[in-house]
Amino acid sequence: MTASARTSVRWLDEEQQHSWRQLLRGSAQLFEDLNHDLEQQSGLSMSEYEVLVRLSEAEGRTLRMSALAADLVHSRSRLTHTIRRMEQAGLVERRTCAEDRRGVNCTLTAAGYARLEQAAPGHVQSVRDRLVDRITPEQLRLLGEIMATFVHGEEPGHTPPGRHGGSEGTGWAH
Repeated sequence: MTASARTSVRWLDEEQQHSWRQLLRGSAQLFEDLNHDLEQQSGLSMSEYEVLVRLSEAEGRTLRMSALAADLVHSRSRLTHTIRRMEQAGLVERRTCAEDRRGVNCTLTAAGYARLEQAAPGHVQSVRDRLVDRITPEQLRLLGEIMATFVHGEEPGHTPPGRHGGSEGTGWAH
């Protein structure tokens, strides 16, 4: 980096640097703990659980692989590896899309739905213990709004239908 480039950078001040590092450490620890809990309780990884949740909420319990990858913010190759494992376990099935032979659909099987039903109570309790019940309702709302600013295509303060855990949603804690 040149001297002129270094001087044009808006470096983080001490407070900003502290907040940034807390975000890195806190989010890494939270997701590590949630993933550990889920794997211990159900044998599912967070990625696998998220796939089951998204498919359970889709019409016909089916989504195109490309839409599933975009929704989960996963690369297609990463999702393909996850789906391959899940398919071998009988949790999902892949089929060529009838409308567009180039696309591939992923469908939740009855065994996959049963596995989600078995895993959900423990995962929801883990989410409550490690996040929801450790901060105030206002902090949780603000956290959701802040995180929405980083999700492409979602407006801050907008809750997608069926995603709030109320009577319209499943409450799977995805």
